[in-house]
Amino acid sequence: MNVGTVLLATVVGYLLGSISFARLGVSHFAPDGDLAELTVQVTGTEEENKLGIFGANSASMILGPRLGCLVGLLDMLKVAFPVLVFRLGYADPTCSIVTAIAGLVGHNWPVYYGFRGGRGFSAILGSFFVLDWLGALVTLATGLVLGTVVFASTAVADLAWLVLMIPWMWLRHENVAFLIFAVLANLLFLIAMIPDIKTILKYRREGKLDAYMEGLQASSARSRGMKRMTDF
Repeated sequence: MNVGTVLLATVVGYLLGSISFARLGVSHFAPDGDLAELTVQVTGTEEENKLGIFGANSASMILGPRLGCLVGLLDMLKVAFPVLVFRLGYADPTCSIVTAIAGLVGHNWPVYYGFRGGRGFSAILGSFFVLDWLGALVTLATGLVLGTVVFASTAVADLAWLVLMIPWMWLRHENVAFLIFAVLANLLFLIAMIPDIKTILKYRREGKLDAYMEGLQASSARSRGMKRMTDF
């Protein structure tokens, strides 16, 4: 695989990943809505917190759960499709893995929207299914069992597959590029989550976390994913 191919995979992955279906969905189905101004009222106070998230979860707060799920599916496909093209077009899997990482970076920091994007959950899952569909199914199922049976934590049930992806790629694939993909995907997800983690820690220190979560639940029919983050 030559440098030109790597550059092509990087550019294609990043530019397609930068498409914000959350923004497009809101502008089409709810023209009066504005993801940039989406706030959560802290219950029992006059305090508001601006979310600053531009992904399927925040879109569902405006569009509802069905259209929110559609946004999530499109976010998966915008990364999965170019990864599949390069996977089929080149024998070396490194090319498709470069595409996957570039797509994730584009989703989280899109060039079209001032580098303000989502957190990458859907983008990672979409590329994971293309790179190793069996691994995606196994880690999702294992994470669900760990979260519901072992740890009784919805956060573990939702996100454990991300961490499990690392040992899976290490044990299953001889090509180190798969392991690098898993590590980078986790790292980029964590970096994108820093603002959310800071918000949760802030309200926890102030003793307002429950009030914040109540306000978040009241803001949307689909705040379940955000609430689960507090289990950490």
